[in-house]
Amino acid sequence: MSVANSAGRLGTYVSERNKMKVAVTGAGGYMGRYVVRELLSRGHEVIAVDLNYKEVDSRAVFSDAHIFSGDKDIYTQLGRPDLCIHLAWQDGFIHNSPKHMENLSNHFLFLKNMIEGGCRKIAVMGTMHEVGFWEGCVTADTPCNPLSQYGVAKNALRQSLLLLGEKEGVDIYWLRAFYIMGDDGRNSSIFTKLLEAQELGKKEFPFTTGENKYDFITIKELARQIVAASTQSEYRGIINVCSGTPVSLKDKVNDFIAEKGLDIKLKYGAFPERPYDSKIIYGDNTIIQKILEADQTV
Repeated sequence: MSVANSAGRLGTYVSERNKMKVAVTGAGGYMGRYVVRELLSRGHEVIAVDLNYKEVDSRAVFSDAHIFSGDKDIYTQLGRPDLCIHLAWQDGFIHNSPKHMENLSNHFLFLKNMIEGGCRKIAVMGTMHEVGFWEGCVTADTPCNPLSQYGVAKNALRQSLLLLGEKEGVDIYWLRAFYIMGDDGRNSSIFTKLLEAQELGKKEFPFTTGENKYDFITIKELARQIVAASTQSEYRGIINVCSGTPVSLKDKVNDFIAEKGLDIKLKYGAFPERPYDSKIIYGDNTIIQKILEADQTV
């Protein structure tokens, strides 16, 4: 038996033999809802883990396990999944929140207990902010010098987890995302702020120069890449989940304003660029494209 996803794409069929039981932490979050839906549409069994399940696909199994409990049997509590996709992260949009470092050991302990319990495949969301200030293309070998608490914590978790995975012989997928857009009423991006300004009737929006170039990806495409990368076995370690194409923030924002029909103008230069924002940064998408190509032939 095979199951096609809602978009009807080729390569999204899962036989009963390849069907996985997947625990998704942060299932009710910005990315989690889309990842859960993508997994289910491919025929996988999903155990959703979060504090709030509003709008999470009802086909998932909802777990009340607490991932920061420190319980050594957390793997069993989560139903002994084949794969854990760890998306949960507090204050992900607040880059210098103290919660990043406060929670770091809890993230590591949870993943360590999952591995020692028997989970052989672990996928964790990474971020371009691990890299810090970098001009150009980011590969798996790009040196990291994070310049925010968010980046520091993610970088430390990646380093620790890859070491542990190598020691335990476990497949680790570190999925490094870049600039995510889409479902803009639910995140804290500039696109969210533009919608909020429109709601308040503002006609002008304070902006930077907008010249910085980023690697933009929609949340739906990101979910597709996360699932494709996590459920294959050929490539492990750092995998950039991205478009691989740098686009200026100015161009992307102007396209967004036109697409949404917003009656608002940008006030260029009102804000300086953040010191840790690169002039141009984008991901090397070679590996994810190979994964997606193989995914289409399944």
